Amino acid sequence: MIYLDNAATSFPRPETVYQEMDRVNRTLSVNAGRGSYKAACEASRIIFDTKKKLAELMHCTGKADVVLTPSVTQAFNQVLNGLDITSDTVVYITPYEHNAVARTMESIRRRTGCTVMVLPLQRSLELDLKKTEYLFHEKNPDIVISTVISNVTGYELPVKELFGMAKQYHAVTIADAAQAAGLINLNFEDMNADIVGFAGHKTLCGPFGIGGFILSKDVLLKCVLTGGTGSDSLNLSMPESAPDRYEAGSGNIVAIAGLHAALEWLKDNQHMEHIKELTDYLTSQLSKNLAVTVFTMKEQLGIVSFIVEGYDSGDVGRILDDEFDIAVRTGYHCAPYIHEYLKDIAHGGTIRVGIGPFNTKEDLDALLDAIESL
Repeated sequence: MIYLDNAATSFPRPETVYQEMDRVNRTLSVNAGRGSYKAACEASRIIFDTKKKLAELMHCTGKADVVLTPSVTQAFNQVLNGLDITSDTVVYITPYEHNAVARTMESIRRRTGCTVMVLPLQRSLELDLKKTEYLFHEKNPDIVISTVISNVTGYELPVKELFGMAKQYHAVTIADAAQAAGLINLNFEDMNADIVGFAGHKTLCGPFGIGGFILSKDVLLKCVLTGGTGSDSLNLSMPESAPDRYEAGSGNIVAIAGLHAALEWLKDNQHMEHIKELTDYLTSQLSKNLAVTVFTMKEQLGIVSFIVEGYDSGDVGRILDDEFDIAVRTGYHCAPYIHEYLKDIAHGGTIRVGIGPFNTKEDLDALLDAIESL
């Protein structure tokens, strides 16, 4: 199989990830933070060191807390439901948001009556910062949410500039880095973010079952999940301080160990330039086919979406799988707003190529030959 669905999950993982998960599953699959025996202490050390590496990766050591969750979707549920949102709250989101944000905010809107506004795009499908500035002035933002890299088009959004504008109104700023953490350099403070969500199984090259969020020490969330933390157990209230306040339940030490190994691997295997080169190559070659519409962006990385005239995108995906053993993603990619702008609904969404660190030019040539044969 030629795997080109890395935007959904990175595959394969680095060999060290598999090895470390197997080792920990066999020798350290115990409850960290709940015992003083050696195995429990070693499991706790892995969790502590994983958080330390994530803080270093995001350049937020001492400025923010790292909270681990089973997924980035749960992370955003905890974050957004943990904010003090009322009927008077004004929330801005971009049209590129994943349903981890979009559906969660819609649920909160229905419950609280808050205002959720979708930010405008230019004809180029880039965020329109001038119109955004006007909107912020007309209706001051309380919360602004933006993905860092779109999971549909690979567009790298101007998060720093957007959040800088939001901070003029003292808004809480939240970034979705599921498609960016580990791929591009993210500086927590420099990007004007209060909270950054991440997914272990995407551009961090780790396994399923681990994600989380970076939380500024200036932000306190309500406790959405409650339960055991292994600390202050006689107290029926959750701990006051992060990260324990947000980490109810037993941590998935096997998945955390896999993420730990992935973070080690990433230090010596920076692959942004490789993925950028492959992204540019694929967009340029696909654009030569007159039957193909490619959704190209000025700042685009790792993800290429397109449609083929005369075909439903789902049918193209099945043909690529059945006849060429090429795995791509088709459809709407859990991103409900952006497809109105892409005008791809008649095609059943887009054909999405997600490029990973282990993909090659030969993989893309095989895809291009298959599309040409259609």
